[in-house]
Amino acid sequence: MPKEPIPPGGGQGPPDSGDPQHEGGVATRTRRKIARPERFKVLLYNDDYTPMEFVVRVLESIFGKGPSAATQIMLQIHNSGLGVAGVYVLEVAETKLAAVHTLAERQGYPLRAGIEKE
Repeated sequence: MPKEPIPPGGGQGPPDSGDPQHEGGVATRTRRKIARPERFKVLLYNDDYTPMEFVVRVLESIFGKGPSAATQIMLQIHNSGLGVAGVYVLEVAETKLAAVHTLAERQGYPLRAGIEKE
């Protein structure tokens, strides 16, 4: 069987041929909005046994805070009973939570942390 020749433009016809994807010769596409992932706060709770220096070290090493920011968060935890160490997507928040508990356990401190939806 002989093949039919393909017209110029790949056989799609002119851009303004009534195709809803084309308007005035310019291809348009509707963009779908992608929902942002939910974010979660990692909270550290005050206790009477964990040294303030250890909490500052946790904030610096696990949460990447600078010495000044870590000290401010530690004081907030000490004065109000809890403080926000950081805000992350769920998987990252869970990983940081586990790291806090592991480090505190290794050092013999009862430091507790939790996750709360932002």
